[in-house]
Amino acid sequence: MTESVTWVVPCYNEGDRLDGGAFLSLVDSDRGLSLLFVDDGSHDHTRGRLEELAGERSGRIRVLSLPTNQGKAEAVRTGLRDALREGASVVGYLDADLATPVAEARRLRRVLAERDVDVVLASRVALLGRTIERHVLRHYSGRVFATLASLALELPVYDTQCGAKLFRRTAALEAALGQPFLSRWAFDVELIGRLLVGAAGAPGLDPCRIVEEPLLVWRDVPGSKLRLGHMLRAAADVGRIAWDLRSRRRARQFG
Repeated sequence: MTESVTWVVPCYNEGDRLDGGAFLSLVDSDRGLSLLFVDDGSHDHTRGRLEELAGERSGRIRVLSLPTNQGKAEAVRTGLRDALREGASVVGYLDADLATPVAEARRLRRVLAERDVDVVLASRVALLGRTIERHVLRHYSGRVFATLASLALELPVYDTQCGAKLFRRTAALEAALGQPFLSRWAFDVELIGRLLVGAAGAPGLDPCRIVEEPLLVWRDVPGSKLRLGHMLRAAADVGRIAWDLRSRRRARQFG
């Protein structure tokens, strides 16, 4: 039986950057695949563009509009929960600018199926034979952040912040999405941590069920809303996340 897959795409003022044709090609590549765009309180023409796309693939593309801007973390969490409620067996999220291109999104789906794992994290690793175009400041600040994230997660993860991830429906995933994230920008770390720790009635995932897949292509797209201040705030948030995960581990151990 073919698994139903829903990619969640958070959008905030993306009207001028949305590549509708690329998203349509993603939907058309797999009959079991759908897209859920979450309009995070945009005040440009994003919603109109999204509704046009939904009209072109009725039933395969949906739009969920938040009344006010909640931030990427809540837009992603809301979208993933909605997709699970609608019956998707695999959910994930992609950045609206398609820095991770459609071909790579398709490949990540194949990795999840072929390697029989529960989570696939796209990873931006600049290797020979791959096209990873990333601003040098972001690259080196990202390496510092990745070290902090690895310490918080107690897991040797290379890249938590790439905006392309896929998750198989599990009790751990549903529990992890049950509460809003503490951080607007480092929520990826928080989500991975919650999956590992688990909750009452939802055992945490074995780390061997989570894999990182180096991307073949990734490009920094002009117009990103991520600024140096956001990166610094995210790094500071990792401390809060580490404390929260430690508390969750204790609660599981003694609860």
